[in-house]
Amino acid sequence: MVLHQPPDQKLLDKFNLDTYAVMKTYSNILKASAGLFFGTATYLLSTSIPVKAAEKVILRYGILSESISVAELQKVAESGKIQGPYKKYTDRLPVEERQKLLTTLRTKYPVNFLTLSRLLYTPGGSAILKDLAKVTLRSESGGMQALRSALVRGSKNREGLSIISFINAYPSEQLEIDVKEASKTFNHLNLAYQQTQQFMDAIAPQLSAVNNSQFSSNVDPTQPGNGIVDVLKLNLKDEKRSSRSVPVDIYFPKALTSKPKAKSVVVLSHGFSSDKSDMAYIAKHLASHGYVVAAVEHTGSNLNYQIDLTKKDGIIPLIKPQEFIERPRDISFVLDKLGEFNKQPNRRFFPQVSTDNVTLIGHSFGGGTALAIAGGEIQIDDLKSHCPNLPASTNGSQWLQCFAQDLPQKRYQLRDNRVKQVIALNPTTSLMFGRTGLEKIQIPVMMLASSADKTTPALTEQVISFNKIPSPKWLVGIVGATHGSIKDPASTAGRESQNKSEVVGEKAIDIRKYIQGITLAFIYRNNSPSYQTFLTPEYAQYASTKTFPIRLVREIPADVMKSVYQIVDKNQ
Repeated sequence: MVLHQPPDQKLLDKFNLDTYAVMKTYSNILKASAGLFFGTATYLLSTSIPVKAAEKVILRYGILSESISVAELQKVAESGKIQGPYKKYTDRLPVEERQKLLTTLRTKYPVNFLTLSRLLYTPGGSAILKDLAKVTLRSESGGMQALRSALVRGSKNREGLSIISFINAYPSEQLEIDVKEASKTFNHLNLAYQQTQQFMDAIAPQLSAVNNSQFSSNVDPTQPGNGIVDVLKLNLKDEKRSSRSVPVDIYFPKALTSKPKAKSVVVLSHGFSSDKSDMAYIAKHLASHGYVVAAVEHTGSNLNYQIDLTKKDGIIPLIKPQEFIERPRDISFVLDKLGEFNKQPNRRFFPQVSTDNVTLIGHSFGGGTALAIAGGEIQIDDLKSHCPNLPASTNGSQWLQCFAQDLPQKRYQLRDNRVKQVIALNPTTSLMFGRTGLEKIQIPVMMLASSADKTTPALTEQVISFNKIPSPKWLVGIVGATHGSIKDPASTAGRESQNKSEVVGEKAIDIRKYIQGITLAFIYRNNSPSYQTFLTPEYAQYASTKTFPIRLVREIPADVMKSVYQIVDKNQ
């Protein structure tokens, strides 16, 4: 310990506590956010210009400082054992957290520096580097430049980018970290998700189980219907929009094709960097009960827009602002085409499909699309005032919404009157609809929020937004569910299944079963009063499991909303 003057004991204790907090934060945050952190940093100098490498890391708290040798840190990474003076901090960590810290030090991330370079001037990348530069005790521009340089040079390491290769590539003899600022910055990464957890803790007493002992029904909406489901795959072209491609899978029950009665239509809208297979299990379930289900693929925000940091071509497919307009138009276009199919003598559908009483189901970005179709007004002027100043703590869905700020008009109203009700699963809402856009919705809405969703955190993206939507409305909350929990297992077999924080596949089977039931009940509730009972708090409790408690409300109590705003204001 280097002391420039006799330390105040309270200051010394505070230094130790905050240093401990930073160590714990590293163990929790660095591993979880490494992809985001590394993914938004980039290449500064691609040539091999010699630079000094950091030989030590210095943690500073006011007049106090602690020096950590990079060579010693590398020994820790190689041996997996923490020894010497650093043990006084790591010994205060729980065994599990200590192991996470060691794992983080030893993990190597295979990223391509050329691909990273294309992310340099994205709003998210610049904001995160700007905030992280504050902890390095350098000027803002100098700190950002040093971080960029270290990250890109570290990513050139043959074994991949790691904490050690990053420090070794840092262009200075020492990397100085402001402990107080680091604790503040790291603890605010994905602030909305952390606020959601605070909210869940605050309202836990109000989430006590309701009495479901009297719940009973002679029907079970989670079970498949009698229809044998067939799928027609089409690749439609919208000539009015420069031949925009609109792939669509249409699910329908073959056993009912000979009946003359028109069949109601359900449309599915997937999330960003996903595709039309995301909710295939919902499509099959509804089709087995007699519905025609059109799973639409939005080609301006599908899997082709997934960012792969290992690709060597350096191509970063960034979403265009117009996609916020094109997605709702995709839905309207597909409904137009389904209407035209009614007039074709050799169609493979039922004698008719009814396109004037449509239910739209959307997930994530698709949930935002559904709310726009429902009448939610996209307010670009509000985006323009918020997006330029978003901090690094912003969640990914808000960065996505900010791409819309370059649209030319101030407001967009994309209501399609053929859609009579929507289901928004983990929707993006917090910025794109501004302060009042959701108040303009005039049809029934059911919204899903998942407590462990880090992509569209429940508090900011669903809870606050739900309170703005006029009735009739339903809010379903699933404790323990993540962003990908409602997705089809075949869809999550790739990237989501590799993310250990995502509850998908077999782990989420109970969640998908409940989603099947309430989507059918919501759509069919006006045809059969018996289905309305499945849209009640009693059924939500009945369908709960020990792992995934489920709650349903029609309105959020005023005292709960007070807690929401207190949590948000506290972290501003």
